[in-house]
Amino acid sequence: MLYCLVDNRARTSTELAVVAEVSPSTASVHLNRLKAERLVRVVVQGKHRYYSLEGPDVARVLEGLSVLAGGSREKFVPNTPGRLLGARTCYDHIAGTLGVALHDRLRELGCLSGGEASEDNGYDLTPRGIRMFENLGVDVDAMRALRRRFAFGCLDWSERRAHLGGAVGAALLKVALKRRWVTQDLDSRALFVTAQGRREMFGRFGVRV
Repeated sequence: MLYCLVDNRARTSTELAVVAEVSPSTASVHLNRLKAERLVRVVVQGKHRYYSLEGPDVARVLEGLSVLAGGSREKFVPNTPGRLLGARTCYDHIAGTLGVALHDRLRELGCLSGGEASEDNGYDLTPRGIRMFENLGVDVDAMRALRRRFAFGCLDWSERRAHLGGAVGAALLKVALKRRWVTQDLDSRALFVTAQGRREMFGRFGVRV
């Protein structure tokens, strides 16, 4: 049920019961426990109760657990469903091959400082990074004021490397969706990169999709 909510969409307990293949009453017991442990939140609207993850930190832990659950292999071969490998959402930021490529390219371009050398794997935007995001229409000062981590390397479930999480990663996904660089599946975490998106990703970031 938790992994079903990683796409940042809210669902009812009935829908989550179907996903988990348990009875509605069993799902309710689990959801009450998850709510008590602050892993999910619930919003009541009319007769329905909609459940979603408590926040991006929960999604990050789930993504990390997916890495651990994969076990150790001499050579890593991802078993992620094909349409999720290229690009998908990890709560509210871009994951998959595209997410890792954007993360790596932003570091190569000198847009991010910190990262692996920092204590919490956190990033800050360099002056070049600030200019890049402002040119995309992102209010960097408003991002800093949000009550969440600004930017960090989020371990990718399929690539076993970092993609960009935090407010900066969320802003990048928001821009990509708004400008139709990517479109999102209605029933999964998969992202589809449009022809315009491929041109923009290469022109702005040097990332070939």
